[in-house]
Amino acid sequence: MNYPLRLRSPLRFRASVLAAASTLIFAAAFATRAQDRAPAMPSFVNMSKGHVVGIGFEARMVSNLENSVKFYKLLGFSEVPGVNPAWHVDKVFNQIYGIKGVESRMAKLQINSNLGERKPFTLYLREFRGIPRRDAARGKPWYPAQTHIDLTVPDADALWAKLKENNMLWSETWGGKLIAVPGQTKGTIAYITDPDGLDVEIAGASPARPAEDGRPARAGNPPGFNHIGLVIVNLDKAEGYYGALLGAQVPPVGDWIAGDFLDSAVGAHGNVMRIINTVFPLAEDRSAHMHLEFVQYENRSRPIVPYKITDSGVGCMGFEVTDIDAFVARLKGAGIQMVSDGIVTMSTGYRVALFRDPDVGAFTEFYEPPATNAQ
Repeated sequence: MNYPLRLRSPLRFRASVLAAASTLIFAAAFATRAQDRAPAMPSFVNMSKGHVVGIGFEARMVSNLENSVKFYKLLGFSEVPGVNPAWHVDKVFNQIYGIKGVESRMAKLQINSNLGERKPFTLYLREFRGIPRRDAARGKPWYPAQTHIDLTVPDADALWAKLKENNMLWSETWGGKLIAVPGQTKGTIAYITDPDGLDVEIAGASPARPAEDGRPARAGNPPGFNHIGLVIVNLDKAEGYYGALLGAQVPPVGDWIAGDFLDSAVGAHGNVMRIINTVFPLAEDRSAHMHLEFVQYENRSRPIVPYKITDSGVGCMGFEVTDIDAFVARLKGAGIQMVSDGIVTMSTGYRVALFRDPDVGAFTEFYEPPATNAQ
């Protein structure tokens, strides 16, 4: 089946299918020529003390902890023992989230990344009670502030069957099926959601392929966590925050693209979009380059519905930093909204602060390990 990509810009565009490690939307990837636009904001990362070491975790706020743990275990995550599963008022976390007197419970899960030395990537799931909550992720993958995590799985067909068997397959693809990369007949990629509507992008693993018959060599795509995605609205605001202030490497921005393959993967018709793969280190392996993927839609303008950190279906990215005092001072000086009650010290010695990005209000948590644990 052919999945044409249609260019919505006068600039030259040529589509090419890259390594399956690019996963889902950019599994049918593209080499683009940068659009003309204002130069990016300069980076302030090296101008003062305190900077981001790398992305350390993703947290997701859920409506039923047991249900969500079961779902993510089916995806290949393992639950980390030693976490208190009981309902309790966690005063420290309430300070981090800027709330008072709220009960919560949490699970910590991990899965290997497929980056660098494939160190584990951590996913925290947290449920709240005693506070009004709304379903913040009950939308479409192109809604502003929607997030996704991307997993490469050993066998996409086997995972699909396992999710169906457990009544936990919530597919967003055309026909509720795995989608084939252009030029292939076997479906291996898809967008699905977790029990609270948070997006998960999956792609089947693939071995390395040597160069042959005029085709270039292709790197293997081993199983594991690959990237976090975020639907943005204003590229300049997103780039200014994640790039200039947090230190992400931001590539030249390419053309708007469209086509059946892109639509079929997320269950859309007529999307016009572009993807900007910013690069951070992985906190557990700083030699590994991890994408924070900005997804921007040209034709899906809609207001951002207000949401709180305690709402179900809300995500939060965690970044390890050095000199959190200087780092927080820089963010506050730039007018970034702080959510936590100052810098909060945990019983483990970690110091933590929570902010919202200036574009879609995405929650970003920053932590500094105690000196004995700092890398």
